[in-house]
Amino acid sequence: MNSYFVYLILSIIAASIALGTYRLLKGPTASDRAVALDALTNITTALLVLIAVLSSRFIYLDVALVYAILAFVGVIAIARYLEGGL
Repeated sequence: MNSYFVYLILSIIAASIALGTYRLLKGPTASDRAVALDALTNITTALLVLIAVLSSRFIYLDVALVYAILAFVGVIAIARYLEGGL
């Protein structure tokens, strides 16, 4: 894979992580923080997939899939808590 392309993707992911972390820490409401946490888990999943492709170790794709499923369940639990259902 072209190294400039990899650096571009990594810089976009780094900027996304920085912006998501800012929203997670400074979000005016709890729901904004929950959405930022969900976005950060999606970014982390994309980073895991990128690592799997770059290292040619496709077991990391399974790790990314499990992480995405667990993150989804966690975000649903947070949303239910914020709604007052738990």
